Amino acid sequence: MAVYAIGDVQGCYDNLCRLLDKINFDDASDSLWFCGDLVNRGPDSLATLRFVKELGEQAVTVLGNHDLHLLAMHHGGQPVAESDTFYAVLNSPDCDELLAWLQSRPLLHFDNNLKMLLVHAGIHPQWSLQQAQHYAAEIEQTLNGPDSQAFFAQMYGDQPSHWHEGLSGMDRKRCITNILTRMRFFSTDERLDMKAKGGPGQHPELTPWYILNHRLDDQFRIVFGHWSTLAVGSYGYHFAIDGGCVWGGKFVALQVDLQEPRWISISCDD
Repeated sequence: MAVYAIGDVQGCYDNLCRLLDKINFDDASDSLWFCGDLVNRGPDSLATLRFVKELGEQAVTVLGNHDLHLLAMHHGGQPVAESDTFYAVLNSPDCDELLAWLQSRPLLHFDNNLKMLLVHAGIHPQWSLQQAQHYAAEIEQTLNGPDSQAFFAQMYGDQPSHWHEGLSGMDRKRCITNILTRMRFFSTDERLDMKAKGGPGQHPELTPWYILNHRLDDQFRIVFGHWSTLAVGSYGYHFAIDGGCVWGGKFVALQVDLQEPRWISISCDD
């Protein structure tokens, strides 16, 4: 049985099928880990959601910022923008069922046997594994509780930019959510910089989050997506798998059940 982590799909369903053909995915024995952002920008978010949902226990999916954006629209917390490709999902007869399933997905996944953590953007360098799991669970409980609609209405924004345990209320929830689903860089005063979206070479004044994440290196490995302008590859114990398929880049699978993870990819420029 193989376990493959899959980079950001973002509605590129046909390319997902091509990638699964290349790795000879066996839905009877293999497992897929989706690193978030199943939807948006690409041509077929609806088929993507239906496919991953039907995989059942063969798939692990963590939530990304575009997934949360779709859920916010569904709950009336955000209007549909011209750049969003959600109409087929929101108008589908199984919309409620699909989005109830999506809303119940976790924000991170940790496999104790493989010592591997899956998350969309990353975890804060100050957090231990146990803290990351606890903070993710706080948001998951909100998503699946009576306050979910209020959460989606107030989810957007870049503040607070500095994490500390004393944060409370929506400030705390927004900061945790941003760290897990949107984080890329820190400024010199250890604040989250949510504006910069280029690769590290384009922002020399900022520090990528994984460079600051030293104390976890000997405990487990982290697989993350979200950052299409960061070159796919390993950064110490951190594995970046968003190849920017939706932008004409490549679609990446990383076999994580090996001592040395194995990279597989296809081109998405055709």
